[in-house]
Amino acid sequence: MHRVELRDHLRESRRFLRRALVAGVSVVVVVLALALRLVYLQVVSHEHFKTLSQDNRLKLVPQGPTRGLIYDRNGVVLAQNRPSYSLEITPEQVANMEDTLAGLGQLVQITPADLERFQRLRRQKRRFESVPIRVRLSAEEAAQFAVHRHRFPGVDIAARLSRHYPQGATTSHVIGYVGRISESDLQEIDQSEYAGTSYIGKIGVEKSYETILHGAVGMQQVEVNALGRVVRVVESAASSPGQNLRLYLDVKLQEVAMAALGDRNGAAVAIDPRTGGVLAMVSKPGFDPNLFVEGISSADYQMLQRDPDKPLYNRSLRGQYPPGSTIKPFMGLAGLETGAIAYDTARYCRGFYQLPGHSHKYRDWKKGGHGPMDLDSAITQSCDVYFYDLAREIGVDRLYEYLSQFSFGRLTGVDLVGERPGLLPSREWKRTARRQPWYPGETLILGIGQGYFLTTPLQLAAATAAIANGGTFHEPRVVASIQELGDGALRPAPAQHRPLDVKRAQNWSDVRTAMQHVVEHPRGTAKRIRSDSYSIAGKTGTAQVFTVAQDAEYKEDEVPEHLRDHALFIAYAPAEDPQIAVAVIVEHAGHGGSEAAPVARQIMDAYLLGSDS
Repeated sequence: MHRVELRDHLRESRRFLRRALVAGVSVVVVVLALALRLVYLQVVSHEHFKTLSQDNRLKLVPQGPTRGLIYDRNGVVLAQNRPSYSLEITPEQVANMEDTLAGLGQLVQITPADLERFQRLRRQKRRFESVPIRVRLSAEEAAQFAVHRHRFPGVDIAARLSRHYPQGATTSHVIGYVGRISESDLQEIDQSEYAGTSYIGKIGVEKSYETILHGAVGMQQVEVNALGRVVRVVESAASSPGQNLRLYLDVKLQEVAMAALGDRNGAAVAIDPRTGGVLAMVSKPGFDPNLFVEGISSADYQMLQRDPDKPLYNRSLRGQYPPGSTIKPFMGLAGLETGAIAYDTARYCRGFYQLPGHSHKYRDWKKGGHGPMDLDSAITQSCDVYFYDLAREIGVDRLYEYLSQFSFGRLTGVDLVGERPGLLPSREWKRTARRQPWYPGETLILGIGQGYFLTTPLQLAAATAAIANGGTFHEPRVVASIQELGDGALRPAPAQHRPLDVKRAQNWSDVRTAMQHVVEHPRGTAKRIRSDSYSIAGKTGTAQVFTVAQDAEYKEDEVPEHLRDHALFIAYAPAEDPQIAVAVIVEHAGHGGSEAAPVARQIMDAYLLGSDS
């Protein structure tokens, strides 16, 4: 017999009601929480989230300014901006960078150097900033990518202006180049002023006048879609272009100077003695500055670095050489102005000079000697013995004081960065640098531009210009004027000059006459460059690279080329009304009269006669 269990409907009903009540309360709590959250999001924090939403839709895009152009004195473009296409990647919009790079490599050529530059720049930039993977795409490459653009989110083609130097190696050292902004650059610049800009001046005029050439950054507020592509421009503040520069430099003269140096390494600087304007500044060999604009490859850079001719070295601005006999006109001025000698003071040259009580012989370049010499003939024939004696009579202290005013041993003040000061030795310098006393024999060799004495070609040209104009030292200037943005007017660039200590104008005239005899006298050491079209005043020089032993004889043919003497020449013309002053050094070429003087003659011919022959 089965037992039937009776159900307690009342108990079950109460249990159901309890559960229903708990569920209902839970639903109410959840709904209330949602309502409160909605109130918080829609009312309390409305402005905050509205701003975030707006930022997701609108972006500020910096607009880099157009860089100013650089022209020579005749309006020839030396640095310009050329339109180019750049394939760029925005890292934050790329899901798989390796797949993206591999796919791009199938469409356009991407070299290991491109990849290396991309990875370097990627580390320097923020993830939302675009990074170029290929620059200067051809029209065909740009079209090829455009067809497949949908396959590469975060990759796009940007039309940009790229810096270009039409003259290449001819003006590489003086104009310089721009390059990618490096980490060290970021430490020195205001990064807000370079937003949207990837380039900055590295050397030459490009660096020295960076703030003028750069311009001011602009800004665009753009609307973007979910893929990050720009839909429309909401608001725009235009950038301000950089200002253009007009130089004193004459590019045709620059080309003549470069060609005149031939196969030899060296430097040539030409200056207008009336203004200090640099008409030509050549350092040979040069290099192609266009290699640096988009970031030079490691292979190309290593090749330039390892080149024994040192093409990256600016010899005109940084090369420090003994002035040799080119210092003798300045020595003559020092003797006249200090009263150590008169113009007709005579010395006898027997081929060597000895200090009283010493057996050491300081030799003249002419083994048999020159015989009786006054200042004019000593400069004309470049008699060493005369200037040994003159240096001893003046003394190192007065020599240092007098030669310093020509900026020997000091910066000339040229408007380019990287200039080196050379070295004008003194007692104090030797005591500090060498911890040794000054010896009398060192004064003698100072008098012929040897020993510790070092100058740059720019220093020699600027000092020669001061002799040419009769006693005013103009700080050399490469930039002549700056073009105003508004009306395009040319505003003269700042320039500085200072009068030298001229005690007697006749002394300067006498030295200039002697320099003219160097070229025009039958015994002048530069007589071979005499011109029938205009008068030239100059001075030859030969600078020793190594010291010849006391009893040894210097035989050029037996000396390795890298140890042969440097050939130097300084000059100005026309002698009666100087319009150009020149300094030339030809490395390891031997004699200034036969090697450096013809280079100067070609430069002066081109400037004064309009001929490059």
